[in-house]
Amino acid sequence: MARAKTNFNVVFVGHVDAGKSTTVGRLMYDTGKIPEQELTKLKAEAQKHGKAGFEFAYVMDRIKEERERGVTIDLAYQKIITQKFEVTIIDAPGHKDFVKNMITGASQADAGFLVIAAKAGVQPQTKEHLWLMKTMGVSQLAVIINKMDEVDYKEDAFNKVKEAVANELKIVGYGANITFLAVAGLKGDNVAKKSPNMTWYKGPTVLEQFDLFNPPEQPTNLPLRMAIQDVYEITGIGTVPVGKIETGIMRPGQKIIILPGRTGKGVLGEIRSVEAHHEQLPEAQAGDNVGVNIRGVGKKDVARGDVICDAAQPATIAEEFVAKIAIINHPTVLAKGYTPVFHVHTAQVPCQFIELIEKYDPKTGQVAQAHPDFLKNGDVAKVRLKPIGNLVIEKQTDNPHMARFAVRDAGQTVAAGVCIEITAKKI
Repeated sequence: MARAKTNFNVVFVGHVDAGKSTTVGRLMYDTGKIPEQELTKLKAEAQKHGKAGFEFAYVMDRIKEERERGVTIDLAYQKIITQKFEVTIIDAPGHKDFVKNMITGASQADAGFLVIAAKAGVQPQTKEHLWLMKTMGVSQLAVIINKMDEVDYKEDAFNKVKEAVANELKIVGYGANITFLAVAGLKGDNVAKKSPNMTWYKGPTVLEQFDLFNPPEQPTNLPLRMAIQDVYEITGIGTVPVGKIETGIMRPGQKIIILPGRTGKGVLGEIRSVEAHHEQLPEAQAGDNVGVNIRGVGKKDVARGDVICDAAQPATIAEEFVAKIAIINHPTVLAKGYTPVFHVHTAQVPCQFIELIEKYDPKTGQVAQAHPDFLKNGDVAKVRLKPIGNLVIEKQTDNPHMARFAVRDAGQTVAAGVCIEITAKKI
């Protein structure tokens, strides 16, 4: 099967009420992905729940519990074919307690849309979302200034928010050439069709913006790594781990090892079949979101956070590792002995800071202080860490896709970083 178009994963990120799901739902509807009768059904349901105007958001919020609460919890995947790409849209949650899903969502994305409501503007969470996207390697970004209908489609309202966001982008280190889109998701302005209400706006629609992103560089030359997002039990097939192939190529018949697996020593298996969007594939590559059935692997053997690796070139389980980290948002200071939760690909493992090696001057990158006593917001440092449990991570020079992480504590993203050296656990 020849690949007609490149797979492209795009994450929509934003504050909980910025209208992400509605914009994505509208896009699905305007590109013919949702039949009229389905929308009518969703409209009725939205009204029944006292959420009139939520019908487009319901397209992404498939899960019943989410409908009741009117929020997106798990990552919902939808596919759109553009001129250049097969786009998988990841609608990442905006609620604070769902940032962990946002982290795993961003780690699967080739590009991101930051969605901001024109009236509300930049929110405290906006900064956090930007740092997460940057750390998780989302290098391409566009900004949707949404709900333009609430500010009467005025250009000055758009420019005001644009300026505020541009400042945040600079701080985080995104370049200056970022596209800002003027959109009204619910009404469909500049989603798939040009808006007649904003003649002053000369930029692309959301649909056009997909094709303005650069195609992702697929690291198919690196060994196979697939971080497991979920494990399903499917009647007639068996255990099916689902996730994104980070690097390498996966084929039926391939010998693999799942690390750390339930035992912590890895589970050996053989790929029986690979499928995406209900189609069996002869092979899947880095960048693809797939489900796999593996000979010799049962539901009890594997869980979210495990990594499917090429058996001949497995990843490392870290005894300890050295990382470069940036402290983004810590209420006080952070010292040796601190043990927050590290989010690496789809895994969540507590790690202890066992040594603060050196601190850098963020402007020059030069060492500012060796062995500091503590780290505070804004510091960039090199630290030694010890996972409390089994953690699969690789160093940046071997596999950058498996080296990035975010650090969370008490519902906040405290720091973000990348692994640069590893002492492997003997298994």
